[in-house]
Amino acid sequence: MPHSPLLASLGRHKLTVLLMVMQVALTCAIVCNVAAILGHRITQLSLPSGVAEDELVMLESISVDASTDPLVRHDTDLAALRQLPGVRSAAAVDALPFNSNNWSNGISLVPKGDARLTATAFNGTPGELATLGLRLAAGRDFLPEEYLPLGAAQDWTGINKVPSTIVTSALAQQLFPGQDPLGKVIYPGDGPVRIVGVVDHLLRPTLDETAGNEYATVFPMLPDDGRVTYVMRTAPQDRERVLQQAMARLAQLDSNRVLRRPQTFAQLREDYFRRDRTMISLLLAAAFGLLLVTAAGIAGLASFWVQQRRRSIGIRRAVGATRHDILRYVQAENFLIVSGGVLLGAALAYALNVMLMQRYALQRLPAFYVPLGAAALWLLGQLAVLGPARRAAAVPPVVATRSG
Repeated sequence: MPHSPLLASLGRHKLTVLLMVMQVALTCAIVCNVAAILGHRITQLSLPSGVAEDELVMLESISVDASTDPLVRHDTDLAALRQLPGVRSAAAVDALPFNSNNWSNGISLVPKGDARLTATAFNGTPGELATLGLRLAAGRDFLPEEYLPLGAAQDWTGINKVPSTIVTSALAQQLFPGQDPLGKVIYPGDGPVRIVGVVDHLLRPTLDETAGNEYATVFPMLPDDGRVTYVMRTAPQDRERVLQQAMARLAQLDSNRVLRRPQTFAQLREDYFRRDRTMISLLLAAAFGLLLVTAAGIAGLASFWVQQRRRSIGIRRAVGATRHDILRYVQAENFLIVSGGVLLGAALAYALNVMLMQRYALQRLPAFYVPLGAAALWLLGQLAVLGPARRAAAVPPVVATRSG
């Protein structure tokens, strides 16, 4: 069927068509960006942390006694924790994936050069890799002599003295693309640090919208603060028991401290993503509601036009138009309206994404979401108009002989 009658018909209802096009355009722009946000968040929910999630329990110890050397206290506590039944290994660490205790520093490849990127620095006692379950893809663990002396200053002063580091595969590929990172030197501070090992995965304590969630370094620096996290590795079925016994044992060793946040790693991950899951549910509900309103608008407009055109439809039937012709005409008319909205909505989708990137540091809208959103709206439009189109096709030719 030629499109000129369609365009002429739509031209007689300019305001109504414009409003419908704007509704489809706004729906397309919003739904495409919501789908991109949901896709990114759902991907983050399934990111591998790199640690043995089903075997780890942890608790935070905060000492209020400044007279005791924190490094000596950590050694005493860890010795007691390792003696608990079911504890395979234990370590004191300053950060874990999802615990939000993020200490980041710029990484340069030349002394005092500009930072190539930012990576999280993980520090812990000997046995940290084995306790966390980090898998070495290349290289080795730290040697005992590589740990800074107990009297050495830590934090930024320590990072200038540390001799070696273990990095994630993602960080190594970014710093040395296509090269073997083992033996390479990086500068997280003023001094050179040699890469001695590479682990497959290790997520940062706080995730963001960028691709750098696995940019992490592990340093042989002992936590020297009165606030520390003890991590124990045990069998999955023993986690709750080990956690309770660990709390009791540490309280027995030193009652002048605060023990808090006893939890399994699975609980830590669940707590970290709780707001994300709530946001995903709300965005899904909002997107579904918006699509439902748009579908209702399309169906309502089509029903109104069919009712207004019953006599003209009857005339077309009387002069030879088949039911299929009428059905195709109504669907083609709707397709033109939705197509106009989709074209405008594609431009609005990218404009909205730019605003979200500037104000909320969201990721760039992947190109494939726009054609997917367009296809979804085209399908939604055809489904929404199917009922009115079938009613139009069912109008009998005898209607043409009736008076208005």
